[in-house]
Amino acid sequence: MVVLKWLYPGMKIKRWLFLALASFLIALLGVDLSMKGRLLGDFAHALHHWENIFLGDGYSKPIGIIIVIAGLGTMVLSILKAFHSIAGALAPGEENQAAAIIYARQSLKRGPKIVVIGGGTGLSVLLRGLKKYTSNLTAIVTVADDGGSSGRLRGELGILPPGDIRNCLVALADKEPLMEELLQYRFSNGGLAGHSMGNLLLAALADITGRFDLAVRNLSKVLAIRGQVLPATLSDVTLYAELTDGRVVKGESKIPLANGVIKRVYLKPSRCLPLAGALAAIAEADAVVLGPGSLYTSIIPNLLVKGMPEALARAQATKIYVCNVMTQPGETVGYTASAHLQAIINHTGKLLDYVILNNGEILPRLLFRYRHEGAEPVRADINEIKRLGVKVVSRDFIYKTDVVRHHPDRLAGAILELVNPEKVLQ
Repeated sequence: MVVLKWLYPGMKIKRWLFLALASFLIALLGVDLSMKGRLLGDFAHALHHWENIFLGDGYSKPIGIIIVIAGLGTMVLSILKAFHSIAGALAPGEENQAAAIIYARQSLKRGPKIVVIGGGTGLSVLLRGLKKYTSNLTAIVTVADDGGSSGRLRGELGILPPGDIRNCLVALADKEPLMEELLQYRFSNGGLAGHSMGNLLLAALADITGRFDLAVRNLSKVLAIRGQVLPATLSDVTLYAELTDGRVVKGESKIPLANGVIKRVYLKPSRCLPLAGALAAIAEADAVVLGPGSLYTSIIPNLLVKGMPEALARAQATKIYVCNVMTQPGETVGYTASAHLQAIINHTGKLLDYVILNNGEILPRLLFRYRHEGAEPVRADINEIKRLGVKVVSRDFIYKTDVVRHHPDRLAGAILELVNPEKVLQ
């Protein structure tokens, strides 16, 4: 019955399929003619009798070859036309690029399996680079956010914070520019002021499906993302920070505002569990990447979910930490690269194989602005990192924009090289 659906009227496919079939039969007759009837035998005897009358026996072979070439050429053209009709229905406006799109997608499926862990803008920057090289991507995203639109939806609707997950979905999506603009659109007036359209869409899908992970999965299908995005846990967790002066700060958004030195962070409830899909992705990964992102509020919270450090320790993947380019006010003021790494080790143990550091120059005007905000470049103390038993990849990763960020393509390229360590020159 499924085959018969291709014969429905108005599909603009039947004509090309029938022409391809007819062309094949004509080519078959041409082969038989060039072989003087030895292929089809008595089946085409009457036809060949008339051919010999008009063409003569001496012309049967060259005429047969011409018929074969004409038949096969027409068949190929018909198949291409049918494929063009199908591509036009599935991807309007991209009919001429259909072959390139299919080739690219099949090539991406053969790419390495990479798991990225974190949250915030830094993670979405990395995903934009990696999706050009592989579709075997899994983003495990923190759900400890309690500020802004995500915090409001979390408090009012009781859902997990959607903001960081939305950013990752947009970064991985095969989308039209208008769709990205729509999902990232933030209302500026009325009761919806401060909310982004993507956050509201995830909230609506969570209400429809009854589960936040199903909402993420359904929006992933709509956006045709390359890979998958998973919340670190489905538990309603709160992030706490213990400061060196003894104070305890509750809430991810309040930690950077405490003006203290962080001793450790932890989650409540502490027995929150990860998704089975996240653990499976880590077990099968060729590489696991932490960051870039806020050390204490985007990266480490994922590693505090029960079972995550153990899964990372068991994994055979290459484990990489992408250190931030700049320190972060309220979290990592005065931190060197090794201090970032030591904080991860203090919370999870020694899990990492490599640290990726930036050694590129930052524009003076940007340095002035960031220092005015209390941030400065992270110092790459490579020898201290090596004493911690971790290898270093240090390059210019600066993206020349109005903010200091990693270049997505350079960063992705460095990570892909680390999947095959022998290719890395250090």
